[in-house]
Amino acid sequence: MNNLELKNLVNTFLKENKLEKGLLNIEVKKAWFELMNNGVANYTTDVSLRKKTLYIKLSSPALKEELSYGKEKLIKLINERLKENVVEKIILN
Repeated sequence: MNNLELKNLVNTFLKENKLEKGLLNIEVKKAWFELMNNGVANYTTDVSLRKKTLYIKLSSPALKEELSYGKEKLIKLINERLKENVVEKIILN
């Protein structure tokens, strides 16, 4: 079995068991914490993806304000990390 066949088999399994969204949510969360390092990650209390909107809960109002100016850059970084257009909008709470 070659890599392409294995990839197709895994993708079929994920679709049939409706696991795609959960796996994607985990990948987005992982990408956020890797990209944000300890500085921002320490103030991040929750990360979730729903319908191409990334919801980020932060414990610091000042950090929330600062990140709000760079939402487009954050979207680009996350999508580049995941190698697909997963996030279209970010909401900071």
